[in-house]
Amino acid sequence: MAQVTISINSREYAIACEDGQEARILQLSQILDEKAKQLTDGTGQISESMLLAMIGLLLADELGELKKSKGIPESSSAAELEKLQQTDDELAGIIKSLSDRLKVLAKEINLL
Repeated sequence: MAQVTISINSREYAIACEDGQEARILQLSQILDEKAKQLTDGTGQISESMLLAMIGLLLADELGELKKSKGIPESSSAAELEKLQQTDDELAGIIKSLSDRLKVLAKEINLL
C-alpha cells in the first residue's frame, strides 16, 4: 500500500492509497485545496471542521448541478444509476437487433 502526503488549506495529511493511485489522490487533493482557498479568501481562516463541511456543500452543489445538466435526478443512488445504465444498454441492444432485422428485410424486398 502506498502513502502520499497532501496539503489542504496549508495543512498536510498523510493518505494511504493503493499502489499507482498516488497521482490521482494528489489531483483530488488539489481540487479540495482550491475549494478551501475559495472559502478562506472570502471568510478568512475558519475551523477545520467548518471548512470540511463547507467544501462538502460546495462539492455536493456542483455534483447536483452536473446531474441536473445530464438529466439525472439528484436523489439517484448508485444502484439506481446502475439500473438505468443497464436498461439503456438493453434498449440499445434491442434497437440494434431491430435495425439489423430491418436491413435484412430491406434486402429481401429489393430482391423481389
